[in-house]
Amino acid sequence: MAHVTKEESLDYHIGGKIEIKVKTPCATAEDLSKAYTPGVAEPCKEISKDNELAYKYTNKANLVAVITDGTAVLGLGDIGAVAGKPVMEGKSVLFKKFANVDAFDIEIDEKDPGKIVEICKAIAPTFGGINLEDIKAPKCFEIERKLQEAVDIPVMHDDQHGTAMITSAGLINAIEISGKDITKIKIVVSGSGAAGIACARMYRLLGAKNIVMVDSKGVLHKERDDLTPEKLEFAVNTNERTLGDAMKGADMFLGLSKPGVLTKEMVKTMNPEPIIFALANPTPEIFPEEVKEVRDDVMMGTGRSDYPNQVNNVLGFPFIFRGALDVRAKKITENMKMAAAKALAKLAKEPVPAEVCKAFGVDELKFGKDYIIPKPFDKRVLTAVAPAVAQAAVEDGVARVKDFDIKAYIETLEKGF
Repeated sequence: MAHVTKEESLDYHIGGKIEIKVKTPCATAEDLSKAYTPGVAEPCKEISKDNELAYKYTNKANLVAVITDGTAVLGLGDIGAVAGKPVMEGKSVLFKKFANVDAFDIEIDEKDPGKIVEICKAIAPTFGGINLEDIKAPKCFEIERKLQEAVDIPVMHDDQHGTAMITSAGLINAIEISGKDITKIKIVVSGSGAAGIACARMYRLLGAKNIVMVDSKGVLHKERDDLTPEKLEFAVNTNERTLGDAMKGADMFLGLSKPGVLTKEMVKTMNPEPIIFALANPTPEIFPEEVKEVRDDVMMGTGRSDYPNQVNNVLGFPFIFRGALDVRAKKITENMKMAAAKALAKLAKEPVPAEVCKAFGVDELKFGKDYIIPKPFDKRVLTAVAPAVAQAAVEDGVARVKDFDIKAYIETLEKGF
C-alpha cells in the first residue's frame, strides 16, 4: 500500500474533491430560456401534478445525499460536522467513480437524533437516496430506522450495512471452502458498534446460531446490566467473560475494534480452518504475518489493500445505490442487502480479468483461501451487484419501476458511463 505523506494528502484536498458540472447545453439565449425562465416552468407544472415525474425531469433519479453529524468519523471519533466534510466528499467521489451516482455531501451541525431525522426528512425531496455516514452508535440505529419510516427513498447507514454485506460475501465463500455448516460454527465479534451489530444480524440471516459479541468491557452476556437494546439482542448465557475465553473453539473472528486485541495465543485456540477478518484500520486486531507464525490453515481478511481479501466498503455502497436508484426503490430491504452479498460471493468464483490482476501486482487471482472477496476496481462488480439489488427491490415490491428487464439492464450497465 502506497505511503502518502501529510503534505501530499493536504495538497490533494486543496479546493475540495468534487464539483458540479452542467449536463445540458447552455450556450445560447434559447438554451437559457429552457434552463431557467420561462421554460423551466413547464417541468415544474408537470411535477406539481405528479411528484413522481421529478425522477424524469430532474436529477433526483441519480442523486444521493451523503449525510453525517461528524460524531464517528473514521478512526478520529467525534471531530464535528465540518471536520468530517473531506470524508463525505471522498464518499461522493467513490459514488461517482465506481457507479456514476451523483452525490452531495451534507454535514449537519446537530447531535440530537430526532432533530437529525427531521432535517433529513425535510431535504429528502431533493434526493433519490440517503447514505448516512460516520454517525455514532447507538443513535445511528434510531436515526436510520426513523428516517426510513419517514421518507419514501432508500436510506442506508453504510458503516453498518456496507461492512455487513462485504464480510457476509467472504463468510459465504469461506464456509464453502472449509466445508463447515454455518448453523454449527461459533462466531466471535470483537466490537459491538454499528458495524459489529449489523454484521451479526446479517450472519444470523445466513443461518448462524452461535455468535458471541465482545465490547470494551468483555463478552455481552445475560448478567450484564449496562447493555443498549442493540447489544442486548446479542447477549448470551455463557460463563465466557473475556475475548480470550470466547476465542476457544471459535470458527470465525470478526474484528471491528482496536489494533492488537487478538493475540497469537488466542488464534491457537480456534477450531481447524478458522476465518479471521481483522478489520481495524490501518492497524488490524492481528496482522496476517502473526497468524502465520502459529497456524497455516487460516482464511484471513483485513481492511488493507496490501493483504489478500480486503474488506472494502467500496465493493458495496456505490452499486447498492446504483441498483436501488435505477428501479426507483422506496427503501433498501434485507433481501436487497443479501442479494448484494451473494452477488459478490458468486463473482469471486469467476475467472479474474488480467487487468484486475495487474492492478494488484499479481499474475493470477483464483478462488481460494487468498481470494474469497472480489477486488476493488474490478469493473464486473457493477454488473454483478447492481442488477441483483434491483431485481430484489422489484421482488420485494419496493421498486417504482414495474417492468424491469434484468437482461436489458445488465446490457445497459455493460455499455458503461
